[in-house]
This record gives sequence, structure tokens and C-alpha cells, in this order.
Amino acid sequence: MKKISAVFDGLKFADSTLAYAIKLAESSRALLSGVFLESLLYNSYRLDDLIGSSGLSEVKIKHLLEKDKATRDKSVGIFEQACKKTHISYAIHRDQGFSLQEVLKESIYSDLLLINVEETFSHVRVQPPTHFIRELLAATQCPVFITPRDYQEIEKVVLLYDGKPPAVYAIKMFNYMMPWLRGKPIEVVSVADDGDVAELPDEALVKEFIACHYPAASYALLNGNPEEELTTFLKSRNKHTLVVLGAYQRGGVSRWFKSSMADKLIKDIEAPLFIAHH
Repeated sequence: MKKISAVFDGLKFADSTLAYAIKLAESSRALLSGVFLESLLYNSYRLDDLIGSSGLSEVKIKHLLEKDKATRDKSVGIFEQACKKTHISYAIHRDQGFSLQEVLKESIYSDLLLINVEETFSHVRVQPPTHFIRELLAATQCPVFITPRDYQEIEKVVLLYDGKPPAVYAIKMFNYMMPWLRGKPIEVVSVADDGDVAELPDEALVKEFIACHYPAASYALLNGNPEEELTTFLKSRNKHTLVVLGAYQRGGVSRWFKSSMADKLIKDIEAPLFIAHH
């Protein structure tokens, strides 16, 4: 049995993360852990909401704390009922430490971590990739599945490959975590720099490896700037495509998947991303 952890902000519950988590856990017969980050430093209200006509109001503080607790309890209830409805094994963690530290700790003991692309665990709303997501991806101890704003059934998988070990490692992790997607159309995509011959790095070896797991896989060879070419290529695919990236870590050795590449895909395409670093 595998363990999948889905990370939630109980104050801004991400329905798409729940939908993907249920689908993945059900298909993999995995234990689904609902990780609800409830840092004491993060609430739905601001400091000025606590001020009454006579200054700091204990009545307002109590009311707002109770309101937040009720909202978080409701989110946990939605998760629990969804798990019961689909008859999957589940656990609930209500982590009350610092949000990033808690989710990184969860990643040590998980096979896969799911989180929504818009999560910030703060009052500030920013465009993806959020600071929280970037910090998580740089230090996670397991692959991360970034869920888009809306749930879409996965109908195709694109494996991004640049001939470097992190890209192959990500494919291995994807195959380990989601073998039930082997029956879907699989496409391996590689980009050659401008002026270079469009060829697959280590072609014989990678095709031999891919054929062991995805014998019907197709290949697309592109030319140009990897960031621009891949973004344009993936935008031409529909939202039902899952994209597998080879790395996201500080000082990554891959010539493609440094933070800028992953950031661009998170920002520009509305599709789920499977990201793993070696």
C-alpha cells in the first residue's frame, strides 16, 4: 500500500485537490492522508478586525477564533465524508506548527504529496507559483502533484525528457506512483537548442527504458528555447493532460528544469503537474 498526502488550507478548501486525491488513492488503493495546516500564525481575519470601539475586543477575538475553527472543522468533515463515500483508507492530520515545516515533515513519510497551485497559507493572494509552493518544491522529500484550479479527468500523459538523470528519475517515480495510467496515451517530449539537430538524447537507451513501461508511447522532438517551446507545446494540449517534470530543486543540474522552467509551467499552463527531483 502506498501513502498519498493531500495538503489543505481548511480556511480556503481546494475542491480540485480533494477530487484528484480521491481519484489517485482509489486507483492506487493507497492510504490517503488529509494534511490540514492550522498554524496559529494564520487565520482568516486581520489585526484590525480585532479592534472594537474601545480597542482590542476579547469578544471579537473569541467570535473570530470560533468562526475559523468551525470553517476548518467543516473542511475536515468534507474530506472525511469523501473518503468514506469511496471506501478508501484515510487518515487526518491537523498540523499546528509552522505550515511549511509541517508539510515538509509530512513529505518525508509520504510517497506522493498533493497541493493546489494557488495555496499560500497567508492572507496575501498572489499569482502562481506562490512563495509557499516554490519553497515546498525546492525542499520536498517526495514527488509533488500540483493540482490546477479545476479538476479534469486525466486522459493523456506528457513526459518531459532532456537526457539528464532527474528527468528519468521523475519518469520512474511517476511509473511507481501511477501505474494505472499506463493505458493512457503517453508522449515523451524533448527539445533541442536552436541550431542543434533535433534528436533524442541517449535515444537507444531511453526508448528501451520507456518501452518497458509504455510500449505504445509516442515521441515529439522540438527545436528552440526549451521554456518557450515547451510552454507553447503544452498549451496546445488540453487540460486533461498530466505533465511529468524532471526536477525542481536549488542548484539543480538539469539544463531545463531549474526553478525558472517549473515556475513558467506552473504559471502558464492549466494542467496537473507531477514534479520530482533526484
